[in-house]
Amino acid sequence: MKLKDFRTYFNTELSNKYPKKEIDTFFFRTIEHLLDWQPVTVFTKGDSILTDNILTDLKEVLNRLKKEEPIQYILGETEFYGYPFIVNKNVLIPRPETEELITWILEETKEHEALHVLDIGTGSGCIPITLNKEMNAPIITAVDISEGALLVAKQNADKNNATITFLKKDILQANDFKHKFDIIVSNPPYVRELEKEEIKNNVLNNEPHLALFVEDNNPLIFYKRIADLAKEQLKVNGLLFFEINQYLGEETQEMLVNKGFKNVILKTDLFGNHRMIKANL
Repeated sequence: MKLKDFRTYFNTELSNKYPKKEIDTFFFRTIEHLLDWQPVTVFTKGDSILTDNILTDLKEVLNRLKKEEPIQYILGETEFYGYPFIVNKNVLIPRPETEELITWILEETKEHEALHVLDIGTGSGCIPITLNKEMNAPIITAVDISEGALLVAKQNADKNNATITFLKKDILQANDFKHKFDIIVSNPPYVRELEKEEIKNNVLNNEPHLALFVEDNNPLIFYKRIADLAKEQLKVNGLLFFEINQYLGEETQEMLVNKGFKNVILKTDLFGNHRMIKANL
């Protein structure tokens, strides 16, 4: 089968589940992953005959996309802040909103070097690894409760030549950090059970619920615990950064003020949603 013919087949098979632009993205990413061809090459080599092995791999990707599995899990990789990351079902897929949080942290700390940073709920390691690459000689510790997530994060640190200390901890119980930090950052679970109906099937049926959901009656459980920890573990004038639930921005801000934090700033993401917050002691 020619490449251009398979592309037509690929589009037809997915047209009832995804918009055309998204299908095109899936196709180009798959071809780049399997053949190392850029999109322009797809057009110039449309008459190329696909080998049986490549055709088998392409059909496997197609079948998994039909089941609404995320393309990042299918290919086993994604890009975050320009860096390559391994991803699987043990970790959340890094999002553009988290890139915005990274940019904010970098803007606030660009005049400093050798800052001690703690990342809580590290998942794929996208936050600490990117900070390691972009900050000036930081010293970074990252924690997660999931062994599977930590394994992925360590692989990503090796992949990106980043130096991170990874620790397995349940942050709701942890209180034994050996030194204080200049920055504590976290993108903890924050989606309420009542918000499940807003979640797309490819997320709901594939990404780890442990990293996504909290009970409706205590949606700020991780934020409250991390704020208490930050009061003990942040240095004077240390900074606390959170990615947050867009519906609970004001509640999160009020909680931090009530716990004694100063300069509590709520910030919107590129979609205009309350998505991140900064505070200091």
